[in-house]
Amino acid sequence: MKSFASRVIDWQRLHGRHDLPWQINRDPYRIWLSEIMLQQTQVATVIPYFERFIARFPDQTALAAASEDEVLALWSGLGYYSRARNLLAAAREITARHSGHFPDTPETLVTLPGIGRSTAAAIAALAFARRCAILDGNVKRVLARHAGITGWPGEKTVENHLWQLAESRLPRIAIAPYTQGMMDLGATLCTRSQPDCPACPVRADCVARIEQRTAELPTARPRKKLPEKQIQMLLLLDRGELMLEKRPPRGIWGGMWGLPELSVGEDPARHCLERFGFTTRSLHRLPQLSHSFTHFRLHIQPVRLQLAPRLATPPGQIWLPLDEAPHAALPAPVRKLLAQLNR
Repeated sequence: MKSFASRVIDWQRLHGRHDLPWQINRDPYRIWLSEIMLQQTQVATVIPYFERFIARFPDQTALAAASEDEVLALWSGLGYYSRARNLLAAAREITARHSGHFPDTPETLVTLPGIGRSTAAAIAALAFARRCAILDGNVKRVLARHAGITGWPGEKTVENHLWQLAESRLPRIAIAPYTQGMMDLGATLCTRSQPDCPACPVRADCVARIEQRTAELPTARPRKKLPEKQIQMLLLLDRGELMLEKRPPRGIWGGMWGLPELSVGEDPARHCLERFGFTTRSLHRLPQLSHSFTHFRLHIQPVRLQLAPRLATPPGQIWLPLDEAPHAALPAPVRKLLAQLNR
């Protein structure tokens, strides 16, 4: 029987993915951008974002010269916004520290903001054919099933075992097709549910298939009930314009534009008067919406307030016409609220 790596490489060349927009060439910038976007996000979701991003920022030099607002606006809706801020910081670091030359080793890549061990290895392997192992979610699933490794892969001892396994199976040559093949196997055949075992190139010695344990491997993350949080979001309107405010640089939706928030139970009209000096003419509560994060679920009560004509704009806020506001760098729930408001 051929080695594990040889079977993956042969399968990838015949059946793997070859027409994704970041596979046009081995441009490290495109590969880096795709790897960051694909963290916690499906390929089908990423493709239109990737194409818009590349059209606006064709290389890291163009990205390094961008403002954070520009980058966040293009990222809006993709989630996990720290990825976008780290992307911009890394592009600026490549320009400043590396004279615009993209680093070509995993050891250097991992020092850039937002690039972890697996992402650094993926860029180095796919763009520069460096012999290094990756261990993203798809690869963890393939290895855990094939080797019959129990335990949640997020647990340190299990993860270390998987890293050792990933490194031990690296081929001496053809590292790029092997790396892409491992990603493709997990994304297209060895999926979380209903894996296509008959089409898998490594099925012959896969422990999970032989022992009929594909449903239980890899071990699921221990489930915890998500905490629930509630807030009010204020849609402050004056003469056809909406007020947005800059969020703090860190935390949820850091650095993006958003709506003023206050606790449930507080009086929105009083809040507007005391915080901004605005007088409210009318107040209308809109239907509640919810948004899930990794660690909690947020319930939002939107409140539309029509204001008396304002005399000044508080620091850190801007006013935009309702039809222009959705083009700002907004979190997904705020963009959804504005769509409802415009309708």
